Amino acid sequence: MTLLSVNVNKIAVLRNSRGGTEPDVVRAARACLSAGAHGITVHPRPDLRHIRPDDVRALSSLTRAQGVELNVEGNPFAPPRAGYPGFLALCDEVRPAQATLVPDGDGQITSDHGFDFSRDTERLRPLVAGLKAMGCRVSLFVDAGCTGLEQAAHIGADRIEIYTGPFADAALAGDAGDALALCRRTAREAQALGLGVNAGHDLSQDNLAEFLANVPDVLEVSIGHALIGEALYAGLDTTVRRYLGILDGRPASGRRD
Repeated sequence: MTLLSVNVNKIAVLRNSRGGTEPDVVRAARACLSAGAHGITVHPRPDLRHIRPDDVRALSSLTRAQGVELNVEGNPFAPPRAGYPGFLALCDEVRPAQATLVPDGDGQITSDHGFDFSRDTERLRPLVAGLKAMGCRVSLFVDAGCTGLEQAAHIGADRIEIYTGPFADAALAGDAGDALALCRRTAREAQALGLGVNAGHDLSQDNLAEFLANVPDVLEVSIGHALIGEALYAGLDTTVRRYLGILDGRPASGRRD
């Protein structure tokens, strides 16, 4: 079964909009895990606009205590700055089960593209090696239909994460066939190279089943924005359980509580 890692960034966005400590990111993550989620994802950014290094440290303690995986995402090329030690330094401190490298810039509202291996491979090589030396499984964020997956495998990556934003947009428009074909091709190419396949971005209860039915052997999906938004109506426990039902092959129902 594909595993569900819940991205709790949006909890931190809400907290930071007011200041203080509420809503509590760790409490929200604990609720997701109690409902059966298989892991927690965070994507700390240097501008500290949502998840902060202290959150990552606290969530590392929680996930270790619960015996589940922490997936830390981020741009390994972004330099340290006040309050942010840098992606590799943070990973060295908390030793997440998985480090997902994403080429996002400070000005991006959210991640919207994968690595260009014709440009980024040699810069990534020592970073992948460093993370693996820390004991992290390394995943690289890629566009569906990208070229250069053999380079990702050659520099030691363990997995790719397919950027599913274009698929989600196409599904919303009612014509996801071409986007699904690109995702499927990318997954098969990666698997043939010995790379595991994760997926994430704009996956929701409305499109997840279609995606998994068409893209083979996805190991993990990371879902945050849609899940947290849906949980505003149905609650975290109910929403996480509905996602788990989709992953287990049971159709989602009653989503519009």
